[in-house]
Amino acid sequence: MTFEELNLNKALISSLDDLGYIQPTPIQEKAFPIIMSGKDVIGIAQTGTGKTFAYLLPILRQLKYSEQKHPRVLIIVPTRELVLQIVKEIEKLSSYTSIRFLAVYGGTNIRTQKQLVYNGVDIIVATPGRLVDLALTGLLRLKDIKQLVIDEVDQMLSLGFRQQLLSFLETLPSKRQNLMFSATMNEEIEAVITKYFYQPQKIEVTPHGTPLEKIIQLCFHVPNFNTKVNLLEYLLKNDESISKVLVFVGTKKLADALFDSLKLRFPDDVSVIHSNLAQTARINALKQFHDGSKRILVATDIVARGLDISDVTHVINFDTPDTPEDYIHRIGRTGRANKDGVAITFINESEQEFQVAIETMMNKAIPYEALPKDVVISKMLTDDEMPKIADRIKQKKGKDTYVPGPAFHEKKEKNKKVNLGGPGRKEKLKGKDAKIRTFRRN
Repeated sequence: MTFEELNLNKALISSLDDLGYIQPTPIQEKAFPIIMSGKDVIGIAQTGTGKTFAYLLPILRQLKYSEQKHPRVLIIVPTRELVLQIVKEIEKLSSYTSIRFLAVYGGTNIRTQKQLVYNGVDIIVATPGRLVDLALTGLLRLKDIKQLVIDEVDQMLSLGFRQQLLSFLETLPSKRQNLMFSATMNEEIEAVITKYFYQPQKIEVTPHGTPLEKIIQLCFHVPNFNTKVNLLEYLLKNDESISKVLVFVGTKKLADALFDSLKLRFPDDVSVIHSNLAQTARINALKQFHDGSKRILVATDIVARGLDISDVTHVINFDTPDTPEDYIHRIGRTGRANKDGVAITFINESEQEFQVAIETMMNKAIPYEALPKDVVISKMLTDDEMPKIADRIKQKKGKDTYVPGPAFHEKKEKNKKVNLGGPGRKEKLKGKDAKIRTFRRN
């Protein structure tokens, strides 16, 4: 099937022609007629399969010109980066129309966004936090929302946006179409669907949790942080096929530490992105990685969800994600648009249980490779890797041996007396006409 065979208008066909798109992906082909029918939809597809266009095409096809100020379409996503990407896609598809759209996210001047809302808008793409802020001002009114899209809902819930999301679902007009798209599902998402969606139709293009077949996976067993750094530097220096690589880490602290280390060896090739950076720094990091001016991007999972970065040859999991879903999202940044990709995972001893969970979900083992001989195995541990004092004592004394801490001391003999009962002090003093002293707190 081609896009011309779908029920698209001339404006959308022209925009797709300009982009060079001819055929819809499976999720786009299956979702279009169902969304056009007005039914609630749950779309499950791997990253890189075109989920964004799957809901934007039918939404834009149905959205008619209007001079009303209040938005009719609300798209909620977990991160600022994803907001900007979706708005960019809307801009591409609406180049031959007069549709008004707005990106709403934190880290920027809310006054500017308030003015744009006041001017009038058809589609709002927003992160939950800033959406709440704008709604509380009274300027943003959601009474005319006809279509609600929740994109990457699993990450939204994991980031702590559950309460904001549920509050919006409660306050939006009851007569609306609900669309939810994600690469993974879980019980919490199913509960939201059961409560707020009306007889939704599920579209599942690929089996849940199955990675893209065009991604070559392999792993190394690496003992500690510094050895992981040595291995990463070795691969970046000696493997010429690594021309555009995303290096994923689990925390912002680790991202900064790894960036500082790599910058010494690759000063002009590496950048970093995580949520503690200013919005301009995050945008610049993505832009430099997009256009190829930076070869290496060290990132937290902020860019693992939904972002479409072209021509990523390799994804390296510097640490192993603790959930299989995060692993699927990470490696899905490569092997996109029918291109091959490579996903390499560094696994230390404590992360081997995560490896088992990932392999169980995929029903497939990640091939193991031995460390190259030239990689130095470091014995130096970071503060986070150092055994805690209590652990060292247990190792020395045995698990069942209680070792008192430094504040512990034996009681003196006179303080070891046990109260065996008998008359108290007041009773003893009653017969002696003595006054009982009363202590009062100052």
